[in-house]
Amino acid sequence: MLGIVHPPLAPPVVTGLRAALPEGTVLTDPDVVGGYRFDRSNAPDAGWPLAVVRAADVADVVTTMRWASAHRIPVVPRGAGTSLAGGSLACDGCVVLSTERMRAITVDPAAGVAVAQPGALNAEVKAAASAAGLWYPPDPSSFEICSIGGNVATNAGGACCVKYGVTTDYVLGLEVVLADGRLLELGGRTVKDVAGYDLKRLFVGSEGTLGIVTEVTLRLRPAPPAAITMVAGFSDVGAAGRAVAAIAASSRPAALELMDQVSVRAVEDRIHMGLDTDCGALLLGRSDAGSEEIEAMVAHCRAEGATETYWTEDEDEGEQFMAARRMAIPAVERLGTVLIEDVGVPIPQVAALVEGVAALSAQHRTVIATVGHAGDGNFHPLVVFDRDDPDAVKRAGSAFGAVMDLAQSLGGTITGEHGVGTLKRPWLMTQLGEDVLGIQRQIKALFDPLGILNPGKAL
Repeated sequence: MLGIVHPPLAPPVVTGLRAALPEGTVLTDPDVVGGYRFDRSNAPDAGWPLAVVRAADVADVVTTMRWASAHRIPVVPRGAGTSLAGGSLACDGCVVLSTERMRAITVDPAAGVAVAQPGALNAEVKAAASAAGLWYPPDPSSFEICSIGGNVATNAGGACCVKYGVTTDYVLGLEVVLADGRLLELGGRTVKDVAGYDLKRLFVGSEGTLGIVTEVTLRLRPAPPAAITMVAGFSDVGAAGRAVAAIAASSRPAALELMDQVSVRAVEDRIHMGLDTDCGALLLGRSDAGSEEIEAMVAHCRAEGATETYWTEDEDEGEQFMAARRMAIPAVERLGTVLIEDVGVPIPQVAALVEGVAALSAQHRTVIATVGHAGDGNFHPLVVFDRDDPDAVKRAGSAFGAVMDLAQSLGGTITGEHGVGTLKRPWLMTQLGEDVLGIQRQIKALFDPLGILNPGKAL
């Protein structure tokens, strides 16, 4: 029947892979395999895998990569499938290697580390650390559903990273399987280690193109003091951006998040929290350094024209505001199909970025809801469109590219924490330049000479 995409039949070579792995590890049922084709990016160009391998341990990963290398079969690593840049999209004829079953976590309180397998969710690592009286800071908005392996692959950040850093700041060691099945032990449990090149940092943010992470040793911290939460409303998004720059120039808050009017209204429509839907933008700030810092943040907001300010020492109330911010993407997704941007700019350019995005929304006649980790200049403009309307799809694509062009023109980047994946590749040359991109491709060829690891992604 026309319009139906049929998966290819698994070739006889897959029989050898199935025989080499424990029973039930290799899946070829089309209905099951189809569920591993796409990720959360809404990118339309996923291929059909030959099979899915649901690895249970590092031995399964090693066996799969040795087989794939011998037969020159591409392998797409996959954690929780929450990539927003198309980083875990399947390609035709590949094997999707899922680490979702690799969930073990151990915590060593005396050493202040957690050792986690890649399928463990960020929230599970946080919970294990908390049970030992410690804290794992990186907190992507999707922390309840995203995996640590995926966080490492994209060097994920989050709200508290403006003060406490991103994933790479907490990775002490990695266990990595290369394309040919070799197993590398990189780093360890020491805070300082300069023995040779720091290869572990090369793998953090490499989007599964250099190797497959099978274990992560993470540095933990003591839990921070209770935070005070500030909410400030502004009549326009540019004023909120200028307040961000003023705050960042004088302090380092525990979080500083921005929501524009479109995102505030989408969240309020979903959770009915009483957010001010008439404001042009909201700033959510947190301080774990005491009332003096929060009072200074409020003063900066008022100086930049905040129409209303409020702060609370009640932890539950403060968490409700932060939960509203984390709800922004799923709330906006109710408005239509969403292409989720992830651009970053220098802090002094925050106002220019958010004002520019608003102008692009009008220019392209496309709804763009802007939210972001304003304190470190990392924003997520959410381009909303009707996928059944060809003209809307075209306008959304143009708006998506224009936002990246804008970020680059302001001295910024096309991705701060989601990765390049497939969606951002056309803009990578402009970002890096021919020489830098060429060296990165040489590094890729060194670790993966056959080009079988996550082909078509990142580079």
